[in-house]
Amino acid sequence: MPGAWAEVKAIEFSDKTALPRKVKSLISLAVAAQIPCNYCIWSDTQDAKRAGATEEEIQEAVAMSALTRHWSTIFNGMQVDFETFKKEMGGQ
Repeated sequence: MPGAWAEVKAIEFSDKTALPRKVKSLISLAVAAQIPCNYCIWSDTQDAKRAGATEEEIQEAVAMSALTRHWSTIFNGMQVDFETFKKEMGGQ
């Protein structure tokens, strides 16, 4: 547990990272909504609000996680060819 707590403090709670705390909280909330983890959802929502996230930002983060899961299910379930997908999405 000490190592896990050190990791949380060094990444999630630190202001010396590439992402601002609000963004990290919204990412964590989006992931928690997909796992799902009620503890994380509650904690990440509170943390996002403390970091200045609006209700609209919180809802959008959760909606984005649902959208990503939705399309992942479709692409994987229908076994869409990955090279075709990359081309159609503007990749190489």
